[in-house]
Amino acid sequence: MQRTFFGDKLMNDFDSNAQAHEESPFKGKTGMRRLMNAFGYSLEGFKAAFKHEDAFRQEVFLSLILIPLAFFLEPEALHRILMIGSVFLVLIVELLNSAVEAVVDRVSIERHALAKRAKDIGSAAVFVALANVVMTWGLILFA
Repeated sequence: MQRTFFGDKLMNDFDSNAQAHEESPFKGKTGMRRLMNAFGYSLEGFKAAFKHEDAFRQEVFLSLILIPLAFFLEPEALHRILMIGSVFLVLIVELLNSAVEAVVDRVSIERHALAKRAKDIGSAAVFVALANVVMTWGLILFA
């Protein structure tokens, strides 16, 4: 592989060609337009997760109970932040797990050891986040 200098940068021969093929055609927006697009994509992601993911719906409904309950049960602000933060962490991890599962299914719906491993690891991450909620709430409320 031959390297050449391009301006201040050392580039490989294939960098300019690879760059054209690796960048998403949806990139390139800047400023307020990018922020508005990102917000729209996020809303679409929430809608898709809520529509297609049973676990996400269940966790959203659980959060609608737990978050107000944190304000009712715990007068200390730091404890409330920890309690609510642990609930939001479950939603974040579930969204990432759902994204991994969608990508795995997009690649192939055939049974494969690596696909199973990826999905199982995502599930384990959600389990750890849920255990974190139980531990956080339990320690704050019962310690």
